Amino acid sequence: MKYNFIKMQGTGNDYIYFDCLDNLDCLESTFKRPAPLARQLSDRHFSIGGDGIVLMLPSEVADVKMRMFNADGSEGMMCGNAVRCVAKYLYDFRKVDKRRVNIETGSGVKTVYIKTQRRSGEAFAFTVDMGKPNLRPDRLPSAFRGETAIGRELEVGGKTYSVTCLSMGNPHCVVFGDDPDLLDLASIGPLFEHHPVFPLRVNTEFVQAVGKNELKMRVWERGSGETFACGTGACAAAVAAILNGHAEQGAEITVHLKGGDLKVVYTGKTVLLTGGAETVFTGTIEL
Repeated sequence: MKYNFIKMQGTGNDYIYFDCLDNLDCLESTFKRPAPLARQLSDRHFSIGGDGIVLMLPSEVADVKMRMFNADGSEGMMCGNAVRCVAKYLYDFRKVDKRRVNIETGSGVKTVYIKTQRRSGEAFAFTVDMGKPNLRPDRLPSAFRGETAIGRELEVGGKTYSVTCLSMGNPHCVVFGDDPDLLDLASIGPLFEHHPVFPLRVNTEFVQAVGKNELKMRVWERGSGETFACGTGACAAAVAAILNGHAEQGAEITVHLKGGDLKVVYTGKTVLLTGGAETVFTGTIEL
């Protein structure tokens, strides 16, 4: 069967999106086994290419339900960049007629506030209420003991790192150091991702504090490897920066990633993530 898809990116984090809101075949046949489909379609040499696929589904508790699958087929609970793209799709393609959209994810319902262009009406900037970070190590899960894992020592590949771990709906391990561009991320990233202290694997952010409330970051995502950006990772890095004295709570923190900049504010009660989203191209594929 042939299916329409839309390729979208948020700060270079690109996924292949399928609208299953009104397509019963999409729900009942092809997409019953999305994991192998994600592996197939994410291949950048022999298929569409991307960091994974996103299914937009009917929801009983929100405007839409988002399910995202990484390039290796594993399902992610939340993606801060993908949720902005879903909001853009809903607004630009007239699936909703409001600038506040509720999106059901694997880590709960997220509210996205949409800014539009004055002349064209096109959605171009999005602020996501990401909720409160969970600092409990057992909720990542991880083998760290105690109420928090802030500035803990972790031996990886024969080297000891100071790490801060938290959940933004999915698990993150934040490592502060020098310029992350100097790291051999292809070698060190998998060692963090598959470290035995993280039984379900982990996303790892390598972060340099480059100024007041300004961070530079590279990210290794579980299931996808290095990506150009990670929205939940930027939030985790900003929260970790505050907890380690590199940034101020309540201030707007700029996170520089390979795919561009994201803005994060941690109020102490919730994390607000602001960034763009763009449609790359649309197409039809036979599955």
